[in-house]
Amino acid sequence: MDMFKMMKQAKQMQEKMAGLQEEVASIEVSGSAGSGLVRVTLTGKGELKGLSIDPSLIKPEESEILEDLIVAAHADAKGKAEAALAERTQAMMGDLGLPAGFKLPF
Repeated sequence: MDMFKMMKQAKQMQEKMAGLQEEVASIEVSGSAGSGLVRVTLTGKGELKGLSIDPSLIKPEESEILEDLIVAAHADAKGKAEAALAERTQAMMGDLGLPAGFKLPF
């Protein structure tokens, strides 16, 4: 591969990465725990956008269970966001003809 072609691909990669970052910021994913009793919605960057708790869980004596379910739902949604990012990044790398896992020097 000649240097000019490689530099051109690097520039394309930078442009596509900027677009991908914008796209990821607009993605929203939902995660749940406790058979859907607790649900969270995150942005693609992991920011918590929403939280839904089934009223049956709102009992003072069950607060520890509720806290654990919120953490589990958040982890579920964050995992989905990370998977979506990985999928889009791999597709972008393939579109540019670069091997998966290719690291650019910038």
